[in-house]
Amino acid sequence: MAEMSDPLLESFQLKHLTLRNRIFSSSHEPAYAEAGMPTDRYRLYHEEKAKGGVAMTMTAGSAVVAEDSPPSFGNLHAYDDAIVPWIRRMTDGIHEHGAACMIQLTHLGRRTGWSSGDWLPVLAPSPIREPAHRSIPKEAEDWDIERVIAKYADAAERMQAGGMDGIELQSYGHLFDAWWSPGTNQRTDDWGGDLEHRLRFPWMVLEAVRARVGVDFIVGLRMFVEESIPGGLDVDDGLGILGRLEASGLIDFINVARGSIHNDVELTDVIPIHGMASAPMLDFAGMVRAATTLPVLHAAKIDDVATARHAIRDGKLDLVGMTRAQIADPHLVNKIIEGREDRIRPCVGATYCLDRIYEAGEALCLHNAATSREATMPHVIPPADESRRVVVVGAGPGGLEAARVAGERGHDVIVLEAMPWAGGQIRLATRNPRRVDLIGIVDWRLAELERLGVDVRFDTFADAGLVASLSPDVVIIATGGLPQLPDLESGSDLVATSWDVLGGDVRPTGHVLFYDDNGTHSALSAAEMIARSGADLEIVTPERMFGIEVGGMNHVPYARAFNEAETRISINQRVVGVRRAEDRLRAEIGSDHSDHRSLRNVDHVIVDHGTQPMADLYFDLKAMSTNLGAVDYGALMDGRPQALERNPPGSFQLFRIGDAVASRNIHAAIYDALRLMKDL
Repeated sequence: MAEMSDPLLESFQLKHLTLRNRIFSSSHEPAYAEAGMPTDRYRLYHEEKAKGGVAMTMTAGSAVVAEDSPPSFGNLHAYDDAIVPWIRRMTDGIHEHGAACMIQLTHLGRRTGWSSGDWLPVLAPSPIREPAHRSIPKEAEDWDIERVIAKYADAAERMQAGGMDGIELQSYGHLFDAWWSPGTNQRTDDWGGDLEHRLRFPWMVLEAVRARVGVDFIVGLRMFVEESIPGGLDVDDGLGILGRLEASGLIDFINVARGSIHNDVELTDVIPIHGMASAPMLDFAGMVRAATTLPVLHAAKIDDVATARHAIRDGKLDLVGMTRAQIADPHLVNKIIEGREDRIRPCVGATYCLDRIYEAGEALCLHNAATSREATMPHVIPPADESRRVVVVGAGPGGLEAARVAGERGHDVIVLEAMPWAGGQIRLATRNPRRVDLIGIVDWRLAELERLGVDVRFDTFADAGLVASLSPDVVIIATGGLPQLPDLESGSDLVATSWDVLGGDVRPTGHVLFYDDNGTHSALSAAEMIARSGADLEIVTPERMFGIEVGGMNHVPYARAFNEAETRISINQRVVGVRRAEDRLRAEIGSDHSDHRSLRNVDHVIVDHGTQPMADLYFDLKAMSTNLGAVDYGALMDGRPQALERNPPGSFQLFRIGDAVASRNIHAAIYDALRLMKDL
């Protein structure tokens, strides 16, 4: 067991509320709501963190208080009375497992779009467009101000009725703080000008909320104490506002943030991704804590236990947010309590969680496929009724996950890997120094396989004879894929692939043309390495934007590298052919939009068109299997064991997963493995 002197495990008194330790999950919007309500998927996601030992989970990021705050992130509808029983059901479930529960409320202001929800005008103190959402807001009138203040109070009352332990008002980049920031409030009436007048709206909101919920209910702010942009709120005014709030008694805690979120670049500084500094605002939060008697909370890329422990032990924070870390491992706190820190599934900073909200309307962890699927996917793998021999071919992320889950089930597992190391395409991805943290996906699974006693055999090329000689009951083909070339009219033998670049087999110099016909990290990561090497790079893509499969936050470092290297990016164009031109290459460029073609004389042409399955072994084994490789999709989705028998004389079940099926991504491979193996 962990020492009880661990500062992370000390209790904390937040007003009347006793929190069982110092770790919380900060407010964020995973976009699991249905019609604005926190139904089962939303509830179970937060309940899992409570089961996992967290002191407090903060829901919503943020729940919107009014209809003219269109829910652009899949936000909860705090303005609707129908939410109260759903909130009650969620809070009861969280409380049952010993955790506290709060919710963040907001009016998004200009940080949303007018063309969703009820198509009401976007609202702000001044009609200044936010670059990220591009809506030009309406300047709030007196009746808007009165209405929205009342809406905040109504929403707070609903959350109190739903059993929440408290609320947190969002005060960075939304309507609340847009009034006190000189960068977004340029009014000349009684609601603008000097700080006293800029504070009128947020002050009246807090007073209205307090009048509605009473003095005993916990109310806090998540606040940019400094905006760190020209014309924005400076630290002196930020601390001055905080001092006034402390003296007023209107708030009970401050959740410290710093920066701005007006565009993707600023957002990645506030919520850093992999390749960026760990805990970049921790010292700033510590400075704020020294300047106030209010409890100080903070969360920003504190994704490892050692940093979190330092934050509490050295008095920088009262409560430390490990939000993305608990998306990766919601049982993180229990593992600390039980002395199992080495078994915590690491957050690798990929930020698939946030990017996917915008790209596909739901947050997912890149390498924990159970997160958000708690109704159907287990975080703790149950043992099987009987042990079977499982042979997994391939030690990429899918194969490692298949072996891990099978090992947890109690099966006798053998992994065969042709290379002298594990990781598959992740090894290539980490050749870009900025993405090296992804290796945590591999290292954690290898450590788990060692703990489980799984037999991992490297430098072992598996053929049908070897697999059959191991007398398996189940064979999992996780051999991944190999690069496939785009369809070219000529010159396929003259191009190299993104894998060649990432692997170091090709080091392009001079004028390089990169044909990205895939739009994923593999293409952009290779292109980034070329750009950083000093080569003269042009990226050509048939899409309407580059990196179309890469989310907005991960887009930022790529765009920065290409901008600094003066990379040319040509959209809506594709390479149709390549031929030799003396000692160089001549690429012919066409477009889906017209018959026009142009030529580029270059030194190298690099292409990315995804992968094709490396599945020869699978097809060699099909005739030897009982199911002939078939998957019962109904059973797979219903959580039932695979029981198809298409070839009774066969000697084992055969399945393939990940890129051995089709070109996809890390999460797909891991999800393939988890949902297949959990019922094996």
